[in-house]
Amino acid sequence: MDINTKKLKKNAFRVSKVRGETASRVRIPGGYINAESLQRVVEIAEKYGNGQIFITNRQGIEIPGISLEDWDAVNAELQDIIDASGVNQEERGAGYPASGTRNVTACPGASLCPYGNYYTTEFAKEMDKTIYPNDLHYKVAFTGCSNDCGKVRQHDFGIIGMTEPQYDPNRCVNCGACVDMCQRKSVGALKTVNYKVVRDPDKCVGCGVCVVYCPTRAWTRSKEQYYRLTLLGRTGKKNPRLGQDFIKWVDHDSILKIVKNSYDFTKEYIDPTAPEGKEHVGYIVDRVGFDEFKKYIMKDVELGPKAKVSQTVYWGGKHYDKWE
Repeated sequence: MDINTKKLKKNAFRVSKVRGETASRVRIPGGYINAESLQRVVEIAEKYGNGQIFITNRQGIEIPGISLEDWDAVNAELQDIIDASGVNQEERGAGYPASGTRNVTACPGASLCPYGNYYTTEFAKEMDKTIYPNDLHYKVAFTGCSNDCGKVRQHDFGIIGMTEPQYDPNRCVNCGACVDMCQRKSVGALKTVNYKVVRDPDKCVGCGVCVVYCPTRAWTRSKEQYYRLTLLGRTGKKNPRLGQDFIKWVDHDSILKIVKNSYDFTKEYIDPTAPEGKEHVGYIVDRVGFDEFKKYIMKDVELGPKAKVSQTVYWGGKHYDKWE
């Protein structure tokens, strides 16, 4: 068959090493898929694929072994799954309209984990609605707390849940559980003074450990939702690195705007000779400079009064010494 591989990949199908076959990439923003959609995946795999299903590193699903002749038929079969997941679509029945922006991932967050400071999947789906479809190479991930089970520091944008612990001294019995667990499981931001607990706001990372372990609910999570935003982590062949903190105690709306703004930066400065028109945003920032990147992403962003920003973000490269 004479196949336009560029069109195939843009439609979220993989170019397979097996001649005449492809694999369908099913997008699952936030990592949750309902049972009915999962059953539809099984049916497609059995009807058009080789009966196998691959769970990707990015919480998506790949259905391998699909004949290229069944490309359009599989797209039609995917419609119910696309509808259920709420993914933006340009034409019904035509499958996914882009493959560049990777599936937005999330840990279980507050829907399941006692440490979760927010509902990660809901925010991940909202982010997906904001930035998809787009052919630019981007990776965005959400995690419920500073434990970072979602490994968000390996992504272009990592969103870590924070809470500003609220202390009610009238409920405190001075048991010391919060101080002990903050010391053992977090950063030691609490101490006891005159039989009451004092929190160091500069040291506190907003993890919520004190809330989880307080037996009397003297500590509760703040009604206001805050996040820590990390930037430009990556894997890959050239100098892989962890994302670095950019803003802490940042609000929900600012994060959506910052990530969306970054696409304008990439479109302006992407290398037009990059293979398949793709260049990782981190490499563009390395080439153009962080100050220019910051100017773009912070356009029209109005941060809340608690937000703290790193004016410059640094990454350490690889360094080797000769073995003596």
